[in-house]
Amino acid sequence: MAAKAASINLAIGFIKRKRPLRAEEVCRDYLEQNPGCTDHHRLLSHALIKQNRLEEAESQLRFALSLDPDFPQLHEDLGSALAMQSRFQEAIPEFERAIQLQPALPLAHKKLGKALIAVGRGAEADEALKTYIDSDPDRVAIVEGVELQKAGDIEEAANKFLGVLKRNPDSVNAMRHLAVLYWQESERLDDAEALLRRATKLAPQYLGAWITLGSLLMERHKVVDAIDALEEATEVEPMNAEAWAGLGNAYARAMYPEKAVRAFKRSIKLNPNVPRVHSAYGYELKTLGDQDSALREFRIAITARPEFGEVYWTMANLKVFKFEDHEVNTMLEQIERDDLTENQDIHFRFALGKAMEDKEDYEQAWHFYHSGNQRQRMTVDHDPIELELRHEDVRNVFTREFIASRQGQGFDAPDPIFIVGLPRSGSTLVEQILASHSQVEGTSELPELGRIAESVGRYRTDGITYPDAVKDLRDRDFRAYGKEYIDGSSRHRHTAKPFFTDKLPNNFPLIGFAHLILPNAKFINARRHPFDSCLGGYKQLFGRGQHFTYDMLDLAHYYQQYDSMIKYWHEVLPGKVLDVHYEETVTDLEGQVRRILEHCGLPFEESCLRFYETDRAVKTASSEQVRQPIYTSALGKWRKYEEHLGIWFDQLGDIVDELPEVSRNAGL
Repeated sequence: MAAKAASINLAIGFIKRKRPLRAEEVCRDYLEQNPGCTDHHRLLSHALIKQNRLEEAESQLRFALSLDPDFPQLHEDLGSALAMQSRFQEAIPEFERAIQLQPALPLAHKKLGKALIAVGRGAEADEALKTYIDSDPDRVAIVEGVELQKAGDIEEAANKFLGVLKRNPDSVNAMRHLAVLYWQESERLDDAEALLRRATKLAPQYLGAWITLGSLLMERHKVVDAIDALEEATEVEPMNAEAWAGLGNAYARAMYPEKAVRAFKRSIKLNPNVPRVHSAYGYELKTLGDQDSALREFRIAITARPEFGEVYWTMANLKVFKFEDHEVNTMLEQIERDDLTENQDIHFRFALGKAMEDKEDYEQAWHFYHSGNQRQRMTVDHDPIELELRHEDVRNVFTREFIASRQGQGFDAPDPIFIVGLPRSGSTLVEQILASHSQVEGTSELPELGRIAESVGRYRTDGITYPDAVKDLRDRDFRAYGKEYIDGSSRHRHTAKPFFTDKLPNNFPLIGFAHLILPNAKFINARRHPFDSCLGGYKQLFGRGQHFTYDMLDLAHYYQQYDSMIKYWHEVLPGKVLDVHYEETVTDLEGQVRRILEHCGLPFEESCLRFYETDRAVKTASSEQVRQPIYTSALGKWRKYEEHLGIWFDQLGDIVDELPEVSRNAGL
């Protein structure tokens, strides 16, 4: 008996330490001498499940049941193994037999309820789940708390969860539900995260806590931590589709599209009936350049959910894609529905704008773009005055004299090439050209610079923050911030190439700060005719940020501010920023490529002229466009909508007059 107990404890220890293969070896060694030990057969099945070897686990459990047909936990485990294979009809009688043999198996009631739901037997499922809930007084209180939360009685809901924790401080279920309440209702995010971390520490096999923790960390922009949590979730239950979908989203946010694709593919294999996962999978396939497969996934999603406006817009956002007539008709039908949400309606309008533009029906296209923007503007915050004041503060700090006095104090890494500008102004094309060079890695839009700038002065007690707080930084502070940027950016790099791009367009107000913390960094400003630039933004429904693009006057004002700020950097940092006009690039590719490479201190390479052959992930709206050879058909696109652009003529005419001739005359 001592040998059996020692073997069991050893195997359990290996499983807990996520070493299921070693647990399998321990069980098989024991069974070689004791083939009739049902406990070891059961434990072996657990180790096999952890390795996703479900059919082998099933075989072990059936053999164990042939030895001991009245072992309730074996029936429960067999039901679980079958349910993991989506064989719910077969799983149900196993759960029922387990409960018959031992009614006090709360999880068996829960699993039975889930299996009954999966086969459409909702009424029976309710009874099974009720039994599961009623089996534990704490569980009853938690359910009551959830109902109170749904009803909007947040205080009483919190009291229910806190009452459970007072009676049972280690109730991980109460921790999770209280964390969700803090997160969604009270915005006590630190408390929510602490509760979830404690729950996962107390119950490392608690799948729901790991998934919730991962989702919360994603919202808090702690993407690396979120990946860790969701990887734990997939290890706890490898056959859980929700865990794999969450992990796919985390990988996507961290800009690991290949990993995201694998995770979404796994989720869909486990549960092919979740339209949002098909959509997310399609988006990552698009990022990797597999447009055909992306469209397949998008169409699966909209077939399942015709009202899924977000997917129609994602399809439109491929830019080189054109809707089929029946898809346009479906969208037109959908926007007439009374029960369509505002968000769905907005997505359909932007998608219809693209569809009508492809049909060269520019009046209808403008109607849908304009009405979509009007609706979207009501959902976002943008204060032009605040923007102006913020830019003025930057100019007041980063004077020529101040920059000169701090020159050379930063971190001397030459790695970064910052590409700034405005959205839809050719920045992705510039990055693709550079990423086609043997010495440059294209890392797309990185959050690091803005995050670091906003952290300057965060803990000062006098309330002084960025940019004013920069004036009080010491030599070592500039070096430390520069190193922090390089270290943070390294998470997004996958090669040993000496240089990398940071293509976040809205970094243009941060050029002065970036120069001081990284004095050897290079800066490129991607420019385009103001009307084409503004129109490109106006036709784009952004996933997040860019709130200035949903109003024509806001767009004109933002462009003015951008133009003024770039001129200022040219004044105080002469020669530091290279302006690259989109119109000049598409009409004289080699000439502009040579300018760009010379500015970056790189030798000319023919591969940069064949940028469209470069195989890399591209997440921006231009992802499909930069996979084509250079074209001029997008020049002067604004002329198709000229009669609607009076505001821009009034506000931006002076800037247009300063453009190179090829830019001014684009589209004529």
